[in-house]
Amino acid sequence: MPITQANPFKGRQYPGQVIVTAVRWYLRYPLAYEHVSELLAERGLPVDASCIWRWVQAFAPELGKRCRRHVKPTNKSYRVDETYIKVKGQEKYLYRAVDSTGQTIDFLLTAKRDASAAKRFFQKVFSLATNPIPRVINVDKNPAYPAAIRVLKQEGVLPPRVRVRQCKYLNNVIEQDHRNVKKRTRLAKGLQHVPERPANARGY
Repeated sequence: MPITQANPFKGRQYPGQVIVTAVRWYLRYPLAYEHVSELLAERGLPVDASCIWRWVQAFAPELGKRCRRHVKPTNKSYRVDETYIKVKGQEKYLYRAVDSTGQTIDFLLTAKRDASAAKRFFQKVFSLATNPIPRVINVDKNPAYPAAIRVLKQEGVLPPRVRVRQCKYLNNVIEQDHRNVKKRTRLAKGLQHVPERPANARGY
């Protein structure tokens, strides 16, 4: 059911405050849908986990869009890395970018780990006006990153002044954060498909 300005919770069994609270719990804390269901049941609100899943699908994008303008702006020192996660039992690759404070800039889930995937990820990052053009991009020794950035400079997507720095220890902040991503994936009992997003899709 589409969200409308007049009544975004029209047709829902529970009040909007309950729905938003449940969605916020799921997004903010490392909880599975079953955990959120138990928390609501303890408060006298029996809600099935599948119902909470539907709430998250319907309202999480809208909450993300409304909260985006209140999020602290990211800085211009990027940390970029990829990790694998299981999708239907097969390994896929999650590309992520954070700033030097660990704040998420963007992400992309892909089937392959190569220069083409790295380029597509950077195109997604730099297509959003809210993501500042970086001063420096810190990456590991994966040769796909410098190759992709070199092509984007040739195409005029990135200015020549942007530096690429291959230094593994500078990426510790994002490599440590991969653990939180994998923990959330395990709680969600894995992913069932690779989302097909256009290059300018929002990062949430």
